[in-house]
Amino acid sequence: MDGGMRNAQKVTSVDVARRAGVSQSAVSRVFTPGASVSADMTEKVRRAAAELGYSPNPLARAMITGKSRIIGLVVAYLDNQFYPLAIERLSHALQAEGYHVLLFMASNSEGEIEKVVTDLLAYRVDGIITASVAITNDMTRRCADAGIPVVLFNRGQPGSGLSSVTSANVEGGRKVAAFLHQGGHKQIAHISGWQGSLTGRERQQGFEEGLAALDAAPLMIIDGMYDRASALAATETLLRSAVVPDAIFVGNDHMAFVVIDTLRQNGLRVPQDISVVGYDDVPISAWPAYDLTTVRQPMNRMVEATVDTLLAQIADPDRPAQKIEIGAPLMVRGSARLPQGQAT
Repeated sequence: MDGGMRNAQKVTSVDVARRAGVSQSAVSRVFTPGASVSADMTEKVRRAAAELGYSPNPLARAMITGKSRIIGLVVAYLDNQFYPLAIERLSHALQAEGYHVLLFMASNSEGEIEKVVTDLLAYRVDGIITASVAITNDMTRRCADAGIPVVLFNRGQPGSGLSSVTSANVEGGRKVAAFLHQGGHKQIAHISGWQGSLTGRERQQGFEEGLAALDAAPLMIIDGMYDRASALAATETLLRSAVVPDAIFVGNDHMAFVVIDTLRQNGLRVPQDISVVGYDDVPISAWPAYDLTTVRQPMNRMVEATVDTLLAQIADPDRPAQKIEIGAPLMVRGSARLPQGQAT
């Protein structure tokens, strides 16, 4: 009979409370992360829930408590190896705090982002993390009006009033400029990250400032759009130019891999003919096939800062927005010529 009842209608917390011989509020506390409840009560309620096939409905709980324990995570693309790893670590960190993660894919087109944010508001999420996705001023206001904090991961957005967590991109670009100049390179090109993003602009800014401080300037700068096809085309453009670069700083590792492949396909050696430096330090960077010198994004610290910032804003809606930049070390490997006297 119980089986027939369960098939005919969804099991509710009232059914669990009746089976366990406790109040409905006790059932709610058992399934609310961080709530105070005895071990005996927890065992009794969870046993009844298992017998009835009950699972809590976060949306229904949100209607009652005003908190869904759901965080919306919006990502533009997964081609870049940095983001699947970032999503995994953000998800684990949020789950450890008792939150569920709702993942949405969205390009940086205004209409698509508006649709995704509208969907997240309908799900009554407690907060939103965007990874390399810009959010319009209108959507920012809608989230603020709904009391839903937003934190930008690996993307800044000046003037938005939103918290952001990035690596120290300008500093990272300066480090690359100094390293390549000290390696004796005279013709240094830059295949930049997408100039529509603050990360791409800041890495380029630091690179140009770093060279200028050494009385040098980039040979050429081409926007690689954080896209492999664009990076390939940019590399071929550099190789056809009147002066071929002896080093290329690439705005992220995802593009740097195709740059190295393209150089080799054109009969050039890395780093003997042309040095290559990337940005991110994704796991593939350390593979012998690439052995990429690159700026490491401190992912664990960035994830920790993002989660801490979001949860602090959930707890205190009046907490001011924060711009957090975390130092990014240069990981020296074999894809770039070393400064004289520097060992590997």
